Amino acid sequence: MGSIWSNDHGKTTITYYLASEWLVAPLGSFVGSYFRFDSIRGYHMDVATSKVNVAVIGVGRMGGLHARTYQRLSGANLVAVADSDLESRQAIAENLGCDAYATYQELFSAHPDIAAVSVAVPTEYHLKIAGELLQRRVACLVEKPLASTAGQARELQDIAMRHDAILQVGHTERFNPAVQAVAALEVTPRFIQVDRISPMTFRSLDIGVVMDLMIHDLDIVLMLAGTQLERVDATGVAVLGEHEDIANARLVFDGGCVANLTASRLALKTERKLRLFSDQAYVSLDYQARHGVMIRKTGNVEALAQVRQQIADGADLTDLDYSQLVHVEQLAMDEHKGEQDPLTAELASFLTVVARGAQPEVDGEAGCAAIEVAQRVISAVEQHVWEGLDQQRV
Repeated sequence: MGSIWSNDHGKTTITYYLASEWLVAPLGSFVGSYFRFDSIRGYHMDVATSKVNVAVIGVGRMGGLHARTYQRLSGANLVAVADSDLESRQAIAENLGCDAYATYQELFSAHPDIAAVSVAVPTEYHLKIAGELLQRRVACLVEKPLASTAGQARELQDIAMRHDAILQVGHTERFNPAVQAVAALEVTPRFIQVDRISPMTFRSLDIGVVMDLMIHDLDIVLMLAGTQLERVDATGVAVLGEHEDIANARLVFDGGCVANLTASRLALKTERKLRLFSDQAYVSLDYQARHGVMIRKTGNVEALAQVRQQIADGADLTDLDYSQLVHVEQLAMDEHKGEQDPLTAELASFLTVVARGAQPEVDGEAGCAAIEVAQRVISAVEQHVWEGLDQQRV
C-alpha cells in the first residue's frame, strides 16, 4: 500500500492505493487531522480528533430527527440535507445552519466529500438512492424497513458487500438500553410475548402495521431467539386503508422457542412491552419507560420448592401474596446509554462505525432477515380465512 498527496484546485486529497485499486479521499471528507487506512472500508479517521461529514436525505418527521440529532453529536458535521419538499428542507437548513437541496444528486454534486448519510425517504425509494450511494462507497444508515421487499433488501446488502460499503439499518429499538440489558443476560428464551400498540398517526400508510411497527420487534425476537425460524402463523385486519392496521403473529423457532407478537396502530393508548420466559429467568420489559424487572430461577429455588410442597400437601394458599414470595430484581441498564434516547445512541454508533470501518450493530443481514420474516407474516395474514367476511377489512 502507498499514498500520494496532491492539491486539486485548492482541495487537498490523499490517494491510497492497494494492489490495483485506487482510493481517493478528499481531505475535507473528515473535519480533523488524523487519518488511518482500512483495506476493507477505505479511509477513515480517529473518532477522538475528527468529525464525519454527514448528510440526511429525506427530512420528513424521521429524517428531521436524524438531522437535529447529528447537529448535536460531537462526532458529526452536518453538511446538508435533501428533500423534494421546499418548505421542509428550508426549515431544517435554516434551523440547523446547513445547506439544502431538492435532490440527493444536487447534494453530492455540491458536496462530493460527504462520508455518510441517513436515508429517510419513503421505503419504495430506498433501493435506488441507497444503492447508488453504496456504489460510491458512501456509508448509509437506511431507515427501517431496509426496503419494500426481501428481494430489494438483499440487493442492497449485495451492493454493500460488493463495494465494501457500510450499510446500517435503522432498527432503533436495538439501541434502547432496556433491550440491550435483556440481550446482555444471554438467557435462552422459551416463550416471548411482545405487544406494540399506538394510536393512528396517519404516517407510513404506504405500508402496513407489520412493516411499520411489528418489524422492530421481529428484529429483536430474531436476535434473542438466535435460532432458525420454522413456522409463521398470523392474522390481521385492514381498517382504514389497503394494508393491515392490526396484526398478530406466532413464530415457532428451531429448538422450540415460541414468540407471540401483536401490533396495532389503532389503539387508544401507546404501549410497547416485551415478556421473556426461559429456564433461567422471567424478564418483563417496558420499551417506552426503558424499565425492566427480572425474576431469576436461581434466586427463588427455596421459596418455590416450599410452595410446591405445600400444594402437594393440600395446603390452602389463597392468602399467599405471590409478589412477596419471589425476589424481583430491577434490570441493570447502562446508565450512560440510558441518559440518551435510542436514536441518539443509534446515530452515535453509526458515526463510530464509519470512523473505525467497523461492522454495524444492525447490519444489512439483520435488515434482510427482519424483512424476510415480515413478508412471511404478511403472507400468513393474507392467507388467513375469516369466516363470513369477503375481505380482510372491518
